[in-house]
Amino acid sequence: MLSMALSGLAAANGYRPDFDPSALKGPASGTQNEVLVLGSPHLSQLPPAFDAGKLQLLNERLAGWRPQAIAIEALSGTQCDFLRRYPDRYKDTIDTYCGNTAPAQAATGLDVPAATVQVEQLLAAWPASPAPSQRRRLAALFLAAGEPASAVVQWLRLPEAERVAGDGLDAALVERLHKLERKRDESYQIAVRLAARLGHERVYAVDDHTADSVTPDEKAYGDAIMKAWNNPANEQRKRADDKLRAQLGTADGVLALYRAYNAPGEGRVVFDSDFGAALNEPSPQRFGRRYVGYWETRNLRMASNIRAVLEAQPGMRMLVVVGAAHKGYLEGYLHQMHDVRIADTAPLLRPAD
Repeated sequence: MLSMALSGLAAANGYRPDFDPSALKGPASGTQNEVLVLGSPHLSQLPPAFDAGKLQLLNERLAGWRPQAIAIEALSGTQCDFLRRYPDRYKDTIDTYCGNTAPAQAATGLDVPAATVQVEQLLAAWPASPAPSQRRRLAALFLAAGEPASAVVQWLRLPEAERVAGDGLDAALVERLHKLERKRDESYQIAVRLAARLGHERVYAVDDHTADSVTPDEKAYGDAIMKAWNNPANEQRKRADDKLRAQLGTADGVLALYRAYNAPGEGRVVFDSDFGAALNEPSPQRFGRRYVGYWETRNLRMASNIRAVLEAQPGMRMLVVVGAAHKGYLEGYLHQMHDVRIADTAPLLRPAD
């Protein structure tokens, strides 16, 4: 009891740990890991008239940064395979975030784990100039492994005349690839196209929804969070967003939106309007605190997934394309790591000359 009392007293007195990983950066020599986190609107939520071609200027700027790996806000095939083993808890998550791999399994004869193994084996021995048949085979395997964005990277790296069925891709899978390459989603219109342009073989799905759970009183939970979101900071944020979205008819307007979403101080705006308000939500069930706990856990696991990609090839320059609300949290968490430097998006998003 005494130790608990002393612990509580220390917390009340503002105790702070004296060990700060972010202050101990390394290595002393050699190329350092660098991560650029691009906060993006979800393109699917933009007005129907939005033309993805207006992303060209943004994509040019990102290409000039020359990332060596690109990560996206998507669930990996292996995580979806895990979630499917627990449908009582994750049914809604599966329905929302996990694509159907059955058509690709039928075409290749491989389930997600088997296809994942074959993908890794192929990439480990991947030639400098693969034949079109090899790219088609790898695209089919990525689809079977539950990695559709990486499948589209392979598809776009094929000459147009070679974007045909064969080598594991049947007509249904070819049609799916055609649809995915046009999908109104930042993972496809920014990350995938950039990966193909830069000669990458894949993108990395780093989202995580293992913290999702079934809420016994879903309506009360939703009502409490919506009430917390009804605050002046959120209203101000919406007004600013409306002005930015009114300029999306030009490439400069798109760049201005991304500049605002990635500006210094935007992380605090997100907190004040959303998670900070939820943290102080007064329901006896503490719905808001549970929501914040889910959000923090999700972002911590996303940060660890990003760190795992960097671990495989130290000295990497990595672009992470995520919904704008994630940016501040991912930068904050990744900055704590000894071998990660956060790159500033401001020079890339400056107004056009």
